[in-house]
This record gives sequence, C-alpha cells and structure tokens, in this order.
Amino acid sequence: MTRSIITKALLALTISLSLLLAQTANPKAPAPKGQKEADAIMAMFQAQDPDARIAAANNLITKFSETEFKATALYIAAFSYQQKNDMENTVVFAEKCLEADPKFFGAQIMIASGLASRTKEFDLDKEEKLSRAEKMAKSALELIPTATKPNPQIPDDQWASAKKDFAAQAHEALGLAAMVRKKYDVCSDEFKFSVDNASTPDPAVMLRLASCQIKVNKLDEALAMVDKALADPNAHPQVKSAATQLKMDINKAKAAAK
Repeated sequence: MTRSIITKALLALTISLSLLLAQTANPKAPAPKGQKEADAIMAMFQAQDPDARIAAANNLITKFSETEFKATALYIAAFSYQQKNDMENTVVFAEKCLEADPKFFGAQIMIASGLASRTKEFDLDKEEKLSRAEKMAKSALELIPTATKPNPQIPDDQWASAKKDFAAQAHEALGLAAMVRKKYDVCSDEFKFSVDNASTPDPAVMLRLASCQIKVNKLDEALAMVDKALADPNAHPQVKSAATQLKMDINKAKAAAK
C-alpha cells in the first residue's frame, strides 16, 4: 500500500470526524439519533488499530442499521482493511460504501486503486477489472471539483488541498491501469499528474513514473525522478533499493544510446 493512499484515507477520516463534532455549525450534516449511537460512532473514530476500527464500524452498522453514518463506517472499514493489505475486503467494503452513498468519491478511488493494483497482464478478466478501475477513477474526478466541504469550519485552503490530493490519487489509479495495458505514454502522463499535484508525493509513484518514462525514451526525466525518490527521507528501504537499481538501468540505457 502506498503512502499516498494512507494519507488520503486518513484525511477522509479527519474530515468525517470534524463533521461529526460540528453538528451545531452544520444542521444538515448527518447526526446520531441518540447517545448510544453517538458513543458507537466515537468509538469507531477513536479506535487505535485497524482491527479495532473494523469491529467498531461493524458494531455501528449492526446495532444502528438506520445510522446516517453508514457510508462513513463502511469507508473506515475499507480503509482499515487497506492498512492490513487485505485488498479483497478493501474493495468489498468500498463497494458497500458506494451502495450506501453512490457519490462517495473516496470509495470510488479506493476501488479503482485496488482493482488496478491487483490486475495482471494475463488475467482472464483483465479488461473487465481495468475498465471498472478506470470508470471509478474518472467518476471520482468528475465529482471532486464541485464537492462541497463536509464541515463549513474546514478552511478553504485545506479543502482545496484535500481535493487536489484525492485527484492525484485518482490519476495514480489511472496510471496503474495504463501500466498494465502497456500504454506507457498514458501512464507517464497520469503518474506525472499524481506526483506534481499530491501534497506529499509518494516515492513509489515516482518510480512508477520513471519506469513509464523509460519506456517512452524520456531517460533524462526518468533519471531526475529516480533521484527525487532517492532523496526523499521518508522513502521505504525497498523503494530506495529499487530506485538504486532503476538508476543503474537508466544510466546503462543512456550509455548505450550514445
């Protein structure tokens, strides 16, 4: 799971929590129908690990089937499964989230990323999964620009930054789908948008971008992107190892071209 996915999901949780805590500021916001439901909602937000969040989300949905926080609970469960690297349940719960709220673009992006990242070149259902991933990502990109703040107390600049991050993640999913299709010019453009627009660019996405740039003979740009990934102090050791190898490959290609 990439750092960008974690960042966007955590952002969504923060926004949802601020929405819950600001009922007086936004009377149209979802509201618990009693103290027991409110306690169940807060338990879900305050859970300290993925398993506890999943249990709390299921508890809320089971005990309060009419809760207005059903979509949020399902999204939190999906995010928690994503943290556990359980992509099957991530997609299952994100799908349930969309059943509860068809315009929950965070869930659309999660489905797009999950499908695109798990699809392989020779999967018999490759086209079906990639087409669904692309459809979900593009739908999210249509919803994001006009999405209103869930809580009027969220500063405008914070909400604008949040929407840019969600858009960056949707483009990352489109890049993953294009990479499986071997459309390297497309994946190069999509990953570049993601890197350029994310508030905290993910070194793993930088390497995917560099890999696509190599395929379209943009060796200098690929080398610069690999160097950027290597310079990121938060890059995972495995990412840095892959970046080091990729840099060697690029330099060999540049030498051969001369």
